[in-house]
Amino acid sequence: MTEENQLEETQASATSSEGVPVSDPETTAQGSEIELGVEGALPKTTVEDDTDYEAAFMDLRATFAAKERELEVLKAQVEDRNNQYVRIAADFENFRRRTQKEKEDLEQQIKCSTINELLPVVDNFERARSQIKPQTDGEMNIHKSYQSVYKQLVDCLKRVGVAPMRSEGKEFDPNLHEAVMREATNEHPEGTVVEELVRGYMLGDRVLRHAMVKVAAPPEEGAESTSLETAE
Repeated sequence: MTEENQLEETQASATSSEGVPVSDPETTAQGSEIELGVEGALPKTTVEDDTDYEAAFMDLRATFAAKERELEVLKAQVEDRNNQYVRIAADFENFRRRTQKEKEDLEQQIKCSTINELLPVVDNFERARSQIKPQTDGEMNIHKSYQSVYKQLVDCLKRVGVAPMRSEGKEFDPNLHEAVMREATNEHPEGTVVEELVRGYMLGDRVLRHAMVKVAAPPEEGAESTSLETAE
């Protein structure tokens, strides 16, 4: 066997034993360049991804800030609506109270007006009771009959809150009394109501009718009871 044949067999044995063909230096260099080229592309792709993430994050922050501004606007609107509701509720409550008071005042005025129409009737019954003195049984029966009507009328007035004033012996009060006469006297202090000429009436704390009264005055020589008009 020649030396060339031995060399070929040796190379073939080396190839079959390792299972890998012996690489050519040029081929190995080209493979290294390809691998380096692929590894060199990786950093470029990572930078682009970071840029995309940053842009997405900035967009998200901008969206969040916009939503926060919208939320603040909505909160302000809700607060404004609540304030409007409070004002409207207060106005309505004031309106309700005002109308209720006006209604009560109107009812009181109507009641006072109606009762004032009845007071002269009560006065006539009282005059009749004090001036008429029944002499016979028939007159007594008539007297009792109209006095029962008088009592019924007075009871009705009491039930609606009407009360007579008791003015005699009290100090004159222009809010309650109307002085129609003066009497010079030492028996009562000046300004004292000496006599109630026409009875006054109250409805609750409201004056239905002022009492017409005679008021005590300082004594003067030759003075007698005189009307205010005569004195003036």
